[in-house]
Amino acid sequence: MPAKSKAQQKAAGAALSAKRGETAKSALKGASREMVDSMSEKQLEKLAATKRKGKPEHVKS
Repeated sequence: MPAKSKAQQKAAGAALSAKRGETAKSALKGASREMVDSMSEKQLEKLAATKRKGKPEHVKS
């Protein structure tokens, strides 16, 4: 599942870093903190690998 926005891609990258132990989970905020617990490393890799070019900063509901 590719990221729908730049913000979602960045949050997935931060969550993936925490999941791998490269950064502290306590340093995360918002969506990235929730992603660490609710998604597998493979799912986070897919989101984080999404290209940012052409993506909106945030998706409007």
